Amino acid sequence: MRTFRRGVVSALVAGVVMAVAGGGAIPAVAAPFCGITWGSGEKTAGDLSTAGLLDVRTGRHECWDRVVFEFDGAAQGYSVAYGTQVLTDGQGLDLVPYTAGTAWLRVSLRAPSLTFGAISGEHVAAVVPYDTLRDVVYGGTFEGYSTFAVGVRARLPFRILTLPGPATHSRIALDIAHRW
Repeated sequence: MRTFRRGVVSALVAGVVMAVAGGGAIPAVAAPFCGITWGSGEKTAGDLSTAGLLDVRTGRHECWDRVVFEFDGAAQGYSVAYGTQVLTDGQGLDLVPYTAGTAWLRVSLRAPSLTFGAISGEHVAAVVPYDTLRDVVYGGTFEGYSTFAVGVRARLPFRILTLPGPATHSRIALDIAHRW
């Protein structure tokens, strides 16, 4: 029995020595969640457009939650950043007190939303079953810019995609990762 214990102890010590010396398969850094390398810094692109905002909808994916803004023409301009305030354009009203979440993305779309059909301060998406999204609140439109407060559960990586279609429409999609 004593010899058996010495053999087990020797094998364990050898395994630890190999792992520390590089003989084991211990990764130095964990792979990013779902391969996501987006980051959480401000993202800005595109020019002002006259295409009007038609719809805002949300979707759940395995690795992220998505908010889609659909326009009645070509729209590719946006500015999205985390902040402690999300001010409406024109009025300067802070939407954060009215937006669920513990972190907030200020989404400024460089396109008007005059025909969108929501009023400033209105919650425009149902996000109860989502992993990351907590709220989407419309902040209004002013001088061709449309503002939204997107509440999320934490400051997490996000990306912006500009997508053509359907037909002559265009979409700006905001994906927020479920975790780092």
